[in-house]
Amino acid sequence: MSIGSMGSAVLAIGLAMGLAMVAPTAASAQSKGKVLVVMSSAHQLELRDGKTYKTGYFLNELAVPLKQIVDAGYTPVFANPNGDTPQMDSNSNHKNYFGGDDAKRAEAEAYINGLDSLKQPLRLSAVQSAGVGEFVGVFIPGGHAPMQDLVQDRSLGQILRAFHDGGRPTGIICHGPVALLSTLPDPQAYRLALSANDGTQLQSLSQGWPYAGYRLTAFSAAEEKQVEGDVQLGGNVVFYADEALASAGAILQNASAPWTSNVVVDRELITGQQPMSDAAFGTAFVQALNTQPTKK
Repeated sequence: MSIGSMGSAVLAIGLAMGLAMVAPTAASAQSKGKVLVVMSSAHQLELRDGKTYKTGYFLNELAVPLKQIVDAGYTPVFANPNGDTPQMDSNSNHKNYFGGDDAKRAEAEAYINGLDSLKQPLRLSAVQSAGVGEFVGVFIPGGHAPMQDLVQDRSLGQILRAFHDGGRPTGIICHGPVALLSTLPDPQAYRLALSANDGTQLQSLSQGWPYAGYRLTAFSAAEEKQVEGDVQLGGNVVFYADEALASAGAILQNASAPWTSNVVVDRELITGQQPMSDAAFGTAFVQALNTQPTKK
């Protein structure tokens, strides 16, 4: 996301996270349960014309909801495709994503840096093999990185299908919702069809998508176009997140104005549109965790 493109609207939103951030401790007897936090292993996003963008997770999209999850009594368990340390998108480490408050930005950075378990995540394939029965929900932060690997990771597809089948809270923000496309029968082929803008193939490959008909939100094409080129990315994305999800059968409910906080809840799925949605998204996800039926 471009810092300059948001202007004063970003500064007016604020983080609404006044308390100091403290890193979560290991799971205890008092924990309400484990939440699987799925990260990307991608450090670069492939753009059109052979260009790339150095990417990773967005700082506030991880730190703000995660702190809410931990404060609510849940224990995060991190996982990604390669079991390697996720990378932060350096463009996200800016006070504008924290209501213009550099102290809050620094707190968020220190909070994330203090998460030893984030530095050594599980492999998604290992989580898939073990099953997800021990988790009460799943959370996927944004940044452009999920558009590179999570969108087509078959292990993640099986994991998300299990959460979907069990009706357990699935919270995803910004570019993260493209991870839902991993549940397609052939997510790799779908991503190739997105790159080729092949509408016929997209329609055929979207058959059997478990989230067809779900209302959701994601980083919009209008917002993406504002950060393409020399503004931030240095090129153009291969596909737009919201359009890719709509092509698969999702009902997009994006905010009428770019960079406006927006959260959509439909059944077990909770989605936030972009960084401006961080706190509201975290609140909605925690509410879903707290109100889900008790497992027997």
